[in-house]
Amino acid sequence: DPTAFTQLVEKYQRRVFSVALGMVKNQEDAMDIAQDTFIKVHRYIGNFQGASSFYTWIYRIVVNLSIDHIRRKGRHVSMDFDDALDHHENAAEGGGVMSNPLDINPSKVMGRKELALKIREAVDELPPYHRAVIVMREIEGMSYSDMAKTMKISKGTIMSRLHHARQKLQRALSGYMDGDLKVE
Repeated sequence: DPTAFTQLVEKYQRRVFSVALGMVKNQEDAMDIAQDTFIKVHRYIGNFQGASSFYTWIYRIVVNLSIDHIRRKGRHVSMDFDDALDHHENAAEGGGVMSNPLDINPSKVMGRKELALKIREAVDELPPYHRAVIVMREIEGMSYSDMAKTMKISKGTIMSRLHHARQKLQRALSGYMDGDLKVE
């Protein structure tokens, strides 16, 4: 049903693009991955069994395509800092970490921007399987169960990968934060 498929695309296109951008860090590549995701959804929608939410199913497709893209490229290309700011400001629909119209202290604003850049750089350096769990949990807010279904691995493996990814981020950021970061 073309109308139903159009509704699915309209409902999920921003989230799919956001996940792809979070993984590959390049807007053009993320747009290509989002398009490829919806092509796969259209082609394989008959395989969706409803055992999990539709978003979990489509999320798995976009994450797998993103990981494949990263592997094919052999390295990732970071977006320009200004592009990253625009993406994060628009994604949060209220500014988020990158902007706060009431915060006029330039030192605090620059400190937040610098911290956000350092975090993005640290996430960019993670292997794809660690980056995926960080994006799913910390950015998308997915539950461990949904993450396990999406990645088709056990909940314990998700928890282990997330723990190791957080440790790597802590180590990468420890010099910047003077060792104040703690992994819980």
